[in-house]
Amino acid sequence: MRTPLWLKINCVMLILMIMPLQSFACELCKQNQPKPLQNITHGAGPQGNWDYLIITAGIIIVSLTLFYSIKLLIKPQENGPDHIKRIVVNTTPKRESLT
Repeated sequence: MRTPLWLKINCVMLILMIMPLQSFACELCKQNQPKPLQNITHGAGPQGNWDYLIITAGIIIVSLTLFYSIKLLIKPQENGPDHIKRIVVNTTPKRESLT
């Protein structure tokens, strides 16, 4: 039985609405953060340019992973006759006789 597309979309939308969009920083952390990150994160801010590069690369990787996971959840594209799931679905287990 296939799950309807509208149900998948509603589930994803519900999860996105429940998740907090932003965690607010306390006053001390807010003062210690650089200008672009104020009131967003806790703790010490990035210490150099390499930190910004690592953060940017992480954001890109996470964004691409989220995009493709949602895309493949909504439309999995498993219709090909040579898809790996056909090996499991089309084979029947052989039963050995006990006598």
